[in-house]
Amino acid sequence: MIGGALRDNALAGKTIVVTGGGTGLGKAMSTYLSLLGANIVIASRKIDVLEAAAVEIENHTGNPVLAIACDIRNMEEVESLYEAAISRFGKIDVLINNAAGNFISPTERLSAHAFSTIIDIVLKGTANCTLAFGKRWIENKQVANVLNIVTTYAFTGSGYVVPSAVAKGGVLTMTRSLAVEWGKYGIRHNAIAPGPFPTKGAWDRLLPGDLQEKFDFKNRVPLKRVGDHQELANLVAFLVSDYAGYINGEVITIDGGEWLQGAGQMNGLEAIEPERWDVIEQMIRNNNK
Repeated sequence: MIGGALRDNALAGKTIVVTGGGTGLGKAMSTYLSLLGANIVIASRKIDVLEAAAVEIENHTGNPVLAIACDIRNMEEVESLYEAAISRFGKIDVLINNAAGNFISPTERLSAHAFSTIIDIVLKGTANCTLAFGKRWIENKQVANVLNIVTTYAFTGSGYVVPSAVAKGGVLTMTRSLAVEWGKYGIRHNAIAPGPFPTKGAWDRLLPGDLQEKFDFKNRVPLKRVGDHQELANLVAFLVSDYAGYINGEVITIDGGEWLQGAGQMNGLEAIEPERWDVIEQMIRNNNK
């Protein structure tokens, strides 16, 4: 079992907002950050899921977790998220832009709406949160930092997930751009590009049915295994901590060497027969209901 990397209470006194923090990797991050003493705010669209996660994390760590329903595509809701966090904890030190959306499809099968939906969540949603929080940090002359969760195909591109690749590529560019522009305000920007870290909900949508067995990521990773959620949480905690105070504008890959073995995480889906895509599309729709 992989343990935590930082000393106890390494993040005591800090308030961290995690979008998409109620499930999957976001929940794993939030749990470890809370365990290290931080005040945590988790946000997503489903308040029932968030509230259950908040109770679970609080019971595990003994530290407060605030659950706020927020659609990051809506700037007014993002503004309300900021205000609610400030009202509860007095300040915000870290924003982790983790919320995302994705699905697999040949690009020619996508509607303009499907393409825009991913762009709106991943790129525009991240921009909304970054602007809402960043403007206030600058106004208040507050030192803070932003950590964006991207993906290895943000810098390689990948077939079959083109809207996500475009959006994540934009987030990575924004990370590097604001690292330079806002560095003078004491606001750091960094990104993490995870490889395969399986989560139940996201992977059921990304690789529905028997595709998880046929498209086994372990075969693509030189270390011949997928990532443990604690490994990602350890890296997240370090990058948002004061220990990483001189790291700015970086993207750190944590994928066991996968992208080096074969750039384009979804390119292997070329092996799927054209007729199979109709079945896959229906399974994805059923999983999203």
